[in-house]
Amino acid sequence: MELSDLMNMLRNPQAIQAKADELRRKTAAIRATGQAGGGMVKITLSGEMELLECVIAPEVIDPAEPGFLADLVRAAHNDAAAKVQDGIRQQLGEDMGGLGAALPGFGGSNPFGDGSAFGGR
Repeated sequence: MELSDLMNMLRNPQAIQAKADELRRKTAAIRATGQAGGGMVKITLSGEMELLECVIAPEVIDPAEPGFLADLVRAAHNDAAAKVQDGIRQQLGEDMGGLGAALPGFGGSNPFGDGSAFGGR
């Protein structure tokens, strides 16, 4: 997206709303599956971070070790969440000409330069 395109959008609130709606639809359509334990636990999330599927291989279910299974589920979820964030980052990059990567919380360089999303605290 060129700067002139951005300026034109700012002059047209309806265009901004339409673009936001389009990005929301595209983000919601993202699906990512994370796994842990060599694929013994798989978690699928939507772009809205909704849990769509959880698959657990029977051989990792040990009543004597519930913490082990919990760790695998957590790791698979974190893997899927990272993939969703990457998908959102990629979608924003495509739709906003790379501008999305500079937004706080979406990777890229932090405009505040201090490691936080809001500058300081």
